[in-house]
Amino acid sequence: MAGEKTLDDLFLDTLKDIYFAEKQIVKALPKMAKAAQGPDLKAGFEEHLRQTEGHIDRLEQVFELIDKPARGKTCEAILGIIEEGKSIMEDFKDTPALDAGLISAAQAVEHYEIARYGTLKTWAQQLGLKDAVSLLDATLKEEEATDRKLSQVAMSGANLKAA
Repeated sequence: MAGEKTLDDLFLDTLKDIYFAEKQIVKALPKMAKAAQGPDLKAGFEEHLRQTEGHIDRLEQVFELIDKPARGKTCEAILGIIEEGKSIMEDFKDTPALDAGLISAAQAVEHYEIARYGTLKTWAQQLGLKDAVSLLDATLKEEEATDRKLSQVAMSGANLKAA
């Protein structure tokens, strides 16, 4: 059947999706860092901004490995998650619950990224893209570590302060 889609097509489509998402996250993180009240959370957002810039670099390397231009595809999911984060910043501004809300929003982003990078890594393995596997795995591990750090910040004070 002509025009049949393959795992290669799905891999590229999902790669474009997460590339777009990472670019949106780079725009959102400085706003979240500015809004954060706790110094640990503020520093965490600033650190993750630097990491996310590295994630974009790795994605560009993956595009290069598969000989495709690094282009994003609008990701409605990440736009919705980021919009929820903006609402939290507006609705809970100057309240003790703000940081807990920011952590919640950031973890929604992390969980989306973890799902995408896990899938891409698995597909890259299946497609025999060994170099892409290691690049995607490095980012996946950083996203998982960020999620754990966010949980630690929440449990060590932000949630108690919000209560």
